[in-house]
Amino acid sequence: MLEGLHPNRPTHVFRITTDERSARAMTELIGEIFDPAETAVAAFETEEDGPWLLEAYFAMEPNEAAIRDLLRPVVGEEADKGVFVPLEQQDWVKASLEGLNPVRAGRVLVHGSHDREQRRPNDVAIEIEAALAFGTGHHGTTRGCLLAFVDELKLRQPRHVLDVGTGTGILAFAAAKILRQPVVAGDIDPEAVRVARENARLNGIASWMKLYVGPGVRNAMADRPGHFDLVFANILAKPLRILAPSLARVASRDGTLILSGLLVKDVAGVLSAYAAQGWHLQRRYDLEGWVALVLKRGGAHPRPRSTDRH
Repeated sequence: MLEGLHPNRPTHVFRITTDERSARAMTELIGEIFDPAETAVAAFETEEDGPWLLEAYFAMEPNEAAIRDLLRPVVGEEADKGVFVPLEQQDWVKASLEGLNPVRAGRVLVHGSHDREQRRPNDVAIEIEAALAFGTGHHGTTRGCLLAFVDELKLRQPRHVLDVGTGTGILAFAAAKILRQPVVAGDIDPEAVRVARENARLNGIASWMKLYVGPGVRNAMADRPGHFDLVFANILAKPLRILAPSLARVASRDGTLILSGLLVKDVAGVLSAYAAQGWHLQRRYDLEGWVALVLKRGGAHPRPRSTDRH
């Protein structure tokens, strides 16, 4: 799981090994306290049923004593065993996928170059190298969106797909590869779009990616009322609420929204914002403390299906 966006040029990282409960608690705490545009925190299992490693990346030199004091109520004296390490730009590039296993969602496999041998003949394989942008597929929200997309394909074949906040491009790549058609994808961060463009070339789908730099749908390729029958938005709760009117506007009447970047506590507020635009919850996916939502247009709706994956 990961809270916040990778800062473009992180200068320091804090690392601490702990148990799963503490890792989750500290991830949420750091995500609440620090600006997600300048700080990112990730936690993941280092081996099956083993300890968890928490890493917090900072865009400027952090106040070490203050951070230890912040975490001490969660892990006690263990907070003093965490280490702060200065980072060179190339260290971050190497570290962002190092030690992480391939991630699978149905036929979709997200992997680094070092795990190409794990691809199966019928896989939709997406190769992503370490990059200064959010999204390696190991984040519970990205995998939740992929699982939601795989399930959506069992019901219908989208014709026009938009990925808002594309990061490294994983969701857009999955749609382009499976549907074999162009996908519009954008991000507010020019570095993210640059990385997505490079990853698209790496995956042989550069001609299918219609990439733009801009907030939300503020681009001629994306700002097309009623055009997109599938819209991904894997960002954070606050921008998702703000974007509710614009995402609702560009979605088709029979369209689907797949939203994530949400902690459990964020779900009610996001659902309320989209209900005001005429959307209801169809399915939800809970993974690693994060939630992905699938929304459809309409009023009252039967109780949605909830999928809890680990």
